[in-house]
Amino acid sequence: MIESGSTFTLIVIALLGLAGGAVTVYLMMQRRLGVLNRDNAALSAQLEAEQRSSAEKITALEAARAQLTHTFTALASEALRSNNEEFLKLAQENLKQFHIKAQGDLEQKEKSIEQLVKPIKEALEKNEQQIRQIELERKESFGSLSKHLETMALNQQSLQSETRNLVQALRRPEVRGQWGELTLKRLAELAGMVEYCDFFEQEHTATAEGGMRPDMIVRMPDGREIIVDVKTPLDAYLSAVEATDDATRTLHLESHARNVVKRVRELAAKSYWEQFKNAPDFVVLFIPGDQFLNAALDIQRDLIETALRQKVILATPTSFVALLRAVAYGWRQQTLAVNAERIRDVGEELYKRLGVFAEHLTKVGKSLNSSVDSYNAAVGSFERQLIPGARKFAEMGVETGKLIEAPEPLEKQPRRMTVTAEKSSVDDV
Repeated sequence: MIESGSTFTLIVIALLGLAGGAVTVYLMMQRRLGVLNRDNAALSAQLEAEQRSSAEKITALEAARAQLTHTFTALASEALRSNNEEFLKLAQENLKQFHIKAQGDLEQKEKSIEQLVKPIKEALEKNEQQIRQIELERKESFGSLSKHLETMALNQQSLQSETRNLVQALRRPEVRGQWGELTLKRLAELAGMVEYCDFFEQEHTATAEGGMRPDMIVRMPDGREIIVDVKTPLDAYLSAVEATDDATRTLHLESHARNVVKRVRELAAKSYWEQFKNAPDFVVLFIPGDQFLNAALDIQRDLIETALRQKVILATPTSFVALLRAVAYGWRQQTLAVNAERIRDVGEELYKRLGVFAEHLTKVGKSLNSSVDSYNAAVGSFERQLIPGARKFAEMGVETGKLIEAPEPLEKQPRRMTVTAEKSSVDDV
């Protein structure tokens, strides 16, 4: 109980202490609040005074600003007028100076540009003269070209006329035959057969069946002969060349091929190899143009085989020249074989003559060797006996003019020719 009472007492005392502190605090707050109210009232009064003062100042400032604005506007207008007048005067003076300077610069630049443009102007004038000259030459060339074209046109017309005449002439059988025979002769001349007389034209051989008349007989070594007959089937070929459409051209080419086959059969039927005992069992059918045979081969592709089966060899200028060249080569080989003995005799005789000529050369060399020895002895005597005495005249004051020079001795000797039974050789002595 005693402890409970003490605790309560302590609590009471603590509460009393707390209450006293709270009262003290309250009183202090009240005093502080009074002070603050007084300060607030003073500050409010001061604020109102300052607000009134600020309003008065703002009013004064507004009035001053209006006055300053009016004054500044007046001053700015006056300054602007003054500055404009000065600026215009200054601008006029600067513009005048700039105009004077620009005028001088312009004249200088004009002179400079004139100097720069002068070569261009001269070049343009020269170019213009060249263009005039070219144009004049072009007109002259064009006139010459026109005349040349006219001449070419006339020549073309003349050529066409001559071509038509030639075509008409080639359509005649006798003309075609003469042309083929002439071509055959020219090829024989080209192959060198005329020089050796290895061919005969238009040879006529009489047989039991009648006259056999081949166009050429080519003679070969050992008495062999090649029979050549010329056929010129041109009617259908010329018609094909003059055709204006492919169908007509094909028909004429087919007719041309049939004509060639017909000429092969006709030539095979003559059996020339039976009439000429030295001829092989074939005959040459000469067609005077590769294009004629090629045109027939394009249609009749087995034409060559067909002709060979009938013992007929088709030949054109190209292949016939090769044949004649081969025959000419055979003749040359036979000529060499026939003349081999004569060549040996001529070689032996020439060798003997060379031996005699070598002996004569040896004798001449010996004579020259003796002459050289005599010449060198004379030169030595001249140097030893005559020149010293002649030089004494100069020592005694006699005007001698040009000094006497001793001749040079000959050191070269003739070469000796040595001849043996097997060969000739030249040796140095």
